[in-house]
Amino acid sequence: MDEDTSADEYPTEIQECLVAFENSVGAVDQMLNKMMSVSRSELLQKIEPLEQAKLDLVSAYTLNSLFWVYLTTQGVNPKEHPVKTELERIRSYMNRVKEITDRKKAARIDTGAVKRFIKHALCDPAAEEVSAPKKERKSKSKHK
Repeated sequence: MDEDTSADEYPTEIQECLVAFENSVGAVDQMLNKMMSVSRSELLQKIEPLEQAKLDLVSAYTLNSLFWVYLTTQGVNPKEHPVKTELERIRSYMNRVKEITDRKKAARIDTGAVKRFIKHALCDPAAEEVSAPKKERKSKSKHK
């Protein structure tokens, strides 16, 4: 906060909110400076296309969210401003990217392995009949 403004000018609840807001703005500023320190083309070369899409969407969402906050500080109702539809549009694209990511993570079924597993798990009655007499023969020959 400004050093010119004394803490006594605001109620405690508002003072706490203002300090929290100032800390949040500082954190956003640090993150933006970190992002801006690397050139976009250099960054995009290092990441996959899906990650590029995520980065672009997060950047657009952040920028529009900051504009939402700006409108609020200017006394404009952002719910009645086109920025609201833009945020919704970006959110829908974020959901699409999330669906794609989830599909990539989903387990794939190896049908060949499943068939082998079932084949070996199921008993073969013909094989049991053939193997049973051999066991009986061995046990009978041991008793003699």
